[in-house]
Amino acid sequence: MGDVVRDVPRQIAVRGDNVYVVTPSYSRLHLTGKKVANINFQYRGEPNQAELYVIPGKKLIDGIKHFVIHHPDIKSGDIAHIYFNDPEQPFYSDANTFSLFSVAVAAAIKDGILGSIDIVHLHDWHTSMLLFLREYHEHYKFMKELKFVYSIHNLAIQGIRPFEDNFSSLDAFFPEVSYDRNKLVDTRYADCINLMAVGIRFADAVHTVSPSYMQDIQHPSNPPHFIGGEGLEKDLRDAASENRLFGILNGANYSDVNQVEKGILWRQCVRRLFRWLQEDNKDYKAHYLAHTGEKITRFQEHKPKFICSSVARLTEQKFFFFREDPDLLPNLMKKLDEVNGVYILLGTGAPEYEAIFREASYRHKNFIFMNAQSDSVIDMLYQESDLYLMPSLFEPCGISQMLAMRNGQPCLVHHTGGLKDTVVHGETGFSFDGDTVEAKKQDFIHVFSEAVDMFFNNKAKWKKICNSAKRQKFSWEKSVDKYYKDLYPLK
Repeated sequence: MGDVVRDVPRQIAVRGDNVYVVTPSYSRLHLTGKKVANINFQYRGEPNQAELYVIPGKKLIDGIKHFVIHHPDIKSGDIAHIYFNDPEQPFYSDANTFSLFSVAVAAAIKDGILGSIDIVHLHDWHTSMLLFLREYHEHYKFMKELKFVYSIHNLAIQGIRPFEDNFSSLDAFFPEVSYDRNKLVDTRYADCINLMAVGIRFADAVHTVSPSYMQDIQHPSNPPHFIGGEGLEKDLRDAASENRLFGILNGANYSDVNQVEKGILWRQCVRRLFRWLQEDNKDYKAHYLAHTGEKITRFQEHKPKFICSSVARLTEQKFFFFREDPDLLPNLMKKLDEVNGVYILLGTGAPEYEAIFREASYRHKNFIFMNAQSDSVIDMLYQESDLYLMPSLFEPCGISQMLAMRNGQPCLVHHTGGLKDTVVHGETGFSFDGDTVEAKKQDFIHVFSEAVDMFFNNKAKWKKICNSAKRQKFSWEKSVDKYYKDLYPLK
């Protein structure tokens, strides 16, 4: 979502239109900005006031303004300093944040504080409350004169909260509003609103971030074999029948790409490990980081002949197959051991997945798990690996495969969603598939082995695939052209 909200406005500005990007402050983003207005609104049945700041973008681009809304109750969460982890009541804290944020945005639009607006583009469940206000709140029905576009970045995360009897519930947020429950209700929990469903049901245009994902989510899920509409497939089919549903592939940046020094991957990994060891929040990982440093030092002296890598948040979506079958990773490591190859995985995420990969790193000398984040190491992995692994259980679009291909690095992906829109097996990369999880795992091992063998035994074909991968251009220019054609036509 961050890439989209960064890159799409730049393309809109190129076309001569103005873009206002509005986000919550998360208790900190306003600190670098300039206060431009107070926003007055009703929330939880009481008068409230938020502050609107304009903040500098990373690049100064004519036509783009970045705003943040600050309020004492818009706080920084424990996940990436944005979202909250509420295992006992999912979305409890985040629903509090984004309901307040949404009504503040609605009030800012109403008062003309943001300037002249024709189209409001919302992203995921977090902002769909604006559509609820547009539909049911007397103060904000004027927004029906504006066009609302709703983008689905991950249908699996739906923002489900109770209608009532909870501090984080619809009635608590807006006690003054009368509404039709039947149009807001979750398909599984009759006492809850589904904010993802609200976006799909009320937006003028609904957008998924790849054509194949748009098709996938119109069919029922059969987990783990197939991840589809996650209970919202009928809503999505209805949107399609009303000509409101569009699948437009995300793009990637092909200009001003950060170039990193070649040939120093292992040296940079060691540098980063030393820095992490000095951070207080890495104390509990100190022994593991030292263990990883020893392995990397050996590879500095005796370089591997083949490197595959992955960069991802450690979640079920990204690494389900490894958790489901403890023998899968050892099978890949066995093949790499035969050719003096290594697998480098960089990422943080769910504790259970971090534990799986840390334990695997102790067992396999050719598996390196960098349990942290580093932009410099990530850039080097995209540049210097031989094969990029992306075995996502499902994938709305994916950006990592585009970044690897941009550097001429073939990817091995699961044939799903946006991955099958970007990687063609045997032409621009490799993909695995199957009717069942077992079949998918077996095909993963088979295709992985074939790819490694091709690298060593058929250099001509491997080079052809690398060159074909590099020639692919998933540009934002093409994507935003389709935005203007399908999403942005004014009423």
